[in-house]
This record gives sequence, C-alpha cells and structure tokens, in this order.
Amino acid sequence: MIKVITLLSRKAGMSKADFRQYYENNHRLLGEKYLTGYAAHYQRRYVCSNNTDTQYGIEPNFDVVMEIWFPDQTAMQEAMAALAQPTAQAEIIADEEQLFDRLKTVSFVVDEVASMLPTPCNSREAYE
Repeated sequence: MIKVITLLSRKAGMSKADFRQYYENNHRLLGEKYLTGYAAHYQRRYVCSNNTDTQYGIEPNFDVVMEIWFPDQTAMQEAMAALAQPTAQAEIIADEEQLFDRLKTVSFVVDEVASMLPTPCNSREAYE
C-alpha cells in the first residue's frame, strides 16, 4: 500500500467549522470523483487544536491531514496522470481557491510501519 499524506491549511478568514463543512460537502466530492478507480482509501483527519484535553505541544500550522491510499505504484501514477489533465486541474484548483491557503500545502509519500499493541486495560492494576 502506498500512502500519500497532504497537510492542508484553511484560507485566511475562514472559520474551522466553515472549512470542515465546505471540505466535507464540496471538496471531498471532487476527491472521490477523481480518485475512484485508483485509490483504495481517501481520508481526512482534522486537527483538534481547540480542545485542551487533546492538544499537546505547539499548535500545528495546518488544519487537516489528508490521506490517500493506493494499492500500488501503478495506481498512484495513473491517478496523478488523471488529476493532471487540464479539465481536472481547472476544476480542482478553482475549488481549492475557495478553501485552502494553497501556498501552505505540503504533500509527501510515507512508508508506514505499525506496531501491534495489546488491547488497553480499564485499570492500572493490570500493569502492577
């Protein structure tokens, strides 16, 4: 599985609520339109920086972590070629201008390694 991660920031002056609403009700549909048939998974992870119970360290300078999972290199290359078509680019860029600070966008491919951990216990007594 090949995973492309993109860090996206909302446009200046846009609230977090409006950003999320627009992404999920508009921009997400473009992602699904152009990724269907290529990607296995398209996911958005919104930063919860306004919750002091979950915020650790400094506040990140992005609002959402977007992930696209491809089954293999060929599928990723075919998707990127489809996204690079002039019609697709015009539609995507026009919508991104409504939503993102495009100068802050950072995208990269990751090599994922996971650790399987035991199921958490309900009590610290299990650790003693």
